[in-house]
Amino acid sequence: MKLSCAEALAAPPPDMPTKKIVYVVAAVLVDRKKRVLVAQRPAGKAMAGLWEFPGGKIEAGEIPEYALMRELREELGIETRPCGMWPVGFASHNYPDFHLVMPLFAIRVWNGDPTPKEGQNLKWVTVQELYGLDMPEADKPLIPQLEALL
Repeated sequence: MKLSCAEALAAPPPDMPTKKIVYVVAAVLVDRKKRVLVAQRPAGKAMAGLWEFPGGKIEAGEIPEYALMRELREELGIETRPCGMWPVGFASHNYPDFHLVMPLFAIRVWNGDPTPKEGQNLKWVTVQELYGLDMPEADKPLIPQLEALL
C-alpha cells in the first residue's frame, strides 16, 4: 500500500537506501522552429530503442557543462560552450540497479550540424511530440518543464 506524503511524514523514517549514483548530463538542442533534438539509443546499449536527450556520463573531475561539451562533440560532432547553455531542470530517478542524477541544459547556439556519430537515430520534434515517444523514465518528468519554457 502506498502512503500519502502526509502519512509518510507521520511514520518513522525509512532506512536510507544505498545504491550506486550515476551522474549524467543532457542537452535540449532547440532550433529556430522551437523543435528539440532527440536521439534513439542504438542496439546493444542499455535501454536500446528509447528516445532521449543527447548527453552522457560525467567523468571524474568534470563539471556538467564541460562534460556536455565533450559528449555533444563525441555523439553529434557539434561544438558548444557553457556561455550558450542554461539549466532548465534535472532528473533524479531510481532505477533498479542505480540512481540517476541528470541536469538538463537548453542550448540554442552551436557550431556544426548534429550528425549521429555512435549509431543512433536523430530527429527534431516539438515538445508536445515528446509525450508520444518511448523515453527513459528519468527523461519523462522533464517534458513539462520544457513545455513551460518553450
